Amino acid sequence: MGFLLNNCTFAPLNVTTLQNCNSFDCDHNDLNDFFVNDSIKWSNELLGKSYCFVLDEDPRQIVCAFTVSNDSIKTKLLPNSRGKKVSKDIPREKRLKSYPAVLIGRLGVNKKFRMLEGEEKSTGDQLMDFIKSWFINENNKTGCRFVVVDSYNEHRALRYYTRNDFSPLFSTEEQEKEFTGLDLETELKTRMLFFDLILLTN
Repeated sequence: MGFLLNNCTFAPLNVTTLQNCNSFDCDHNDLNDFFVNDSIKWSNELLGKSYCFVLDEDPRQIVCAFTVSNDSIKTKLLPNSRGKKVSKDIPREKRLKSYPAVLIGRLGVNKKFRMLEGEEKSTGDQLMDFIKSWFINENNKTGCRFVVVDSYNEHRALRYYTRNDFSPLFSTEEQEKEFTGLDLETELKTRMLFFDLILLTN
């Protein structure tokens, strides 16, 4: 797994961590504000659990952080072609109207640690590999077929998820607006993407 697993410690992002660490900066104001000011509130309300990797040689440095919660993909709410894309690798006799998923609510990498010399993968890509493997581990307590994310509709974020083999849940922005009840003239601030974890078990 490289730098993350060899040089960092995985830990909950809690009050103690935030008090003992330097201010987290992933070069995105909305994400910074969430991890510093809102992540604990979300955890207390059982809406999402946040985790981080802390640098071993300087435990004051949060290298990256992410928040996950339970979710699902409801194929009956998708356009027919997209519903078929989601369920195409699921045996017909096991197909459902809703499939269990984990939602990545927030994800950020400290701008100091994005791409490190000598590493084949960026820190963000290593983090995504970790999250995916976490939910196909035999110790995972629940069934979880998909990873889903409501990504910022920004080039850097969409490129990151595409590079990590996520696919759009809707084929176009117009289709996503229609099926999520947004006016077609409204700016779409996020895009819904998914990854099928079965790809890692075959």
